[in-house]
Amino acid sequence: MTKVSVLYPNGENKTFNMDYYCNTHLKMVSKLLGNHLKGATVEKGLGGATPGSIAPFAGMGNMYFDSIEDFGKAFGPNAEKIMGDLPNFTNIEPIIQISEVM
Repeated sequence: MTKVSVLYPNGENKTFNMDYYCNTHLKMVSKLLGNHLKGATVEKGLGGATPGSIAPFAGMGNMYFDSIEDFGKAFGPNAEKIMGDLPNFTNIEPIIQISEVM
């Protein structure tokens, strides 16, 4: 299984609208990726390792696919629309990691 993680680094002057992300963006992404998308999770950063410190990431989205090829087939034709929606919920440049789930 392949996991695609989209991480949004936290920091000063960075904004992230979790409500829009969960209720609008992810619904759109799920619809666009269709049956290739096997599951998804969302994480909201609460804090760092030191008590009271800021979370390193404002939010994280994780999407699961049977293979990296399935991710490419699903994301490629929809990349422009998906990435074009980012300014509607954040001013953060996301970090994307593709991983093999062991």
